[in-house]
Amino acid sequence: MADLSASGMFVPSQTVGTVLCCICGVAMPPNPANMCVRCLRSRVDITEGLTRHAAVVHCPECRSYLQPPRTWIRGLEPESKELLAFCLRRLRLPLRRVRLVHAEFIWTEPHSKRLRLRLRVQAEALHGAILEQSHLVELTVHDRLCDACSRSQANPDQWSAAVQLRQHVSHRRTFFYLEQLILRHSAAARALRIAETDHGLDFFFGSRSHALKFVDFVTGVAPVRSRSDKQLVSHDPKSNLYNYKHTFSVEICPVCREDLICLPPKLANALGNLGPLVLCTKVTNSIALVDPFTLRSAFLDANQYWRSPFKALLTSRQLVEYIVLDVEVESAEVSVGGFRYMLAHAQVARVADFGKNDTMFTIKTHLGHLLNPGDYALGYDLYAANSNDFEIEQHKGLILPEALLVRKSYQEKRSKNRGKARSWKLKSLSMDVDTTSKSRADEEKRNTEYEEFLRDLEENPEMRFNISLYRNKEYQPSEMASTADGEDVPSIPLEELLADLDLSEDEESEEADHMKE
Repeated sequence: MADLSASGMFVPSQTVGTVLCCICGVAMPPNPANMCVRCLRSRVDITEGLTRHAAVVHCPECRSYLQPPRTWIRGLEPESKELLAFCLRRLRLPLRRVRLVHAEFIWTEPHSKRLRLRLRVQAEALHGAILEQSHLVELTVHDRLCDACSRSQANPDQWSAAVQLRQHVSHRRTFFYLEQLILRHSAAARALRIAETDHGLDFFFGSRSHALKFVDFVTGVAPVRSRSDKQLVSHDPKSNLYNYKHTFSVEICPVCREDLICLPPKLANALGNLGPLVLCTKVTNSIALVDPFTLRSAFLDANQYWRSPFKALLTSRQLVEYIVLDVEVESAEVSVGGFRYMLAHAQVARVADFGKNDTMFTIKTHLGHLLNPGDYALGYDLYAANSNDFEIEQHKGLILPEALLVRKSYQEKRSKNRGKARSWKLKSLSMDVDTTSKSRADEEKRNTEYEEFLRDLEENPEMRFNISLYRNKEYQPSEMASTADGEDVPSIPLEELLADLDLSEDEESEEADHMKE
């Protein structure tokens, strides 16, 4: 046809044929029913028989919805896709007769206790004609406490089992990390109440089976030992029924990541004459140890550790900042236990002494692939440390190094961004904290430890592998901050936050338009 018009030949215009509606006589495109859309809608209602009113049960405490007969579903935010899918399941549309094309919420007042939906459905009207029609549904929200909230509201101390999680160390870094694992796997979803104590956390459950499941989870993520006990609360001699309160005591090993350890002689021999000075590089359900002078490594599970327990010679709270003056590589880079190391000789000086005296140390380090002259590093000052450890005395002829570097330090570069918000954030458990017995120094110590935990997440990708990171909506990057952040300071890339990013308003509008189409 285009070739004919290009050649100059006359081409008649083509028009779509029309017919008259058999009811009102209006010209219209032909269809199997021979009726216009207005007449077809006035005589055929495809929404006849569809549910127009329904009811849902909502718990106002935990904001969960009841899925009959006894399942409570949490995490359904107002006007979310999950809540929309839940409401559509409650309507039970006859999908064999009608086809759901689009569904959306109609805004209502939050206190109205109503959920209004606008549905667009398609169905066959007459003689194969497909008709699309809008359908409004109103769901009444009935408030009712779920079983767990009902028990906690009746008596907050009405628990049947308690798990006492403890670690006898001078910091809470382990519990910060464990809290994120619990949130990621919803391990404490059945807990009636969570209380924070001086050396750990207390979890209260309404059933012994829920407490056992939580103990199994903690056993799978940390080297622990546990014991259980029970106390008789009441006894019915006629029916021979006993009511007990169960208590589970779970102790986490006091060895943490980056701790310096002096292995006992028997354990060192059992591990193939490892060490005896080793660093703890990772703690899961087993303890990863590495010799920073030979790069030999070993793993200890919970049973091996509790058979011959030991404590850390120096902890991460005793790290001292050093400045690197010179580095001489000794061997090639190797991979040990998933971490990269390189043996090297380094000349370092304490930052506190730099410029005051000429005290310098030539040491052997496993961080040769990271350190360059002028860099800063955190390590243990064994030259000035008062090490009266019993394990060191058992190793005759052991010569301690003057310093042992643990990791590269970015404190000098981070000082420029001090006080600025991060582009990501973490969630936290809802727990009871006794603030009356804590002083301002305790609060400052906790805030400092939490800040160190956030820095560890930025510097160590292994730590944030099993943690859910969320975008901070209050973060507003500036041009000056973006240029200052380019000085190789570790940060969490945006790719790791994509799975937890919320859709922006533009993306939501585009998606809504796509659904309407």
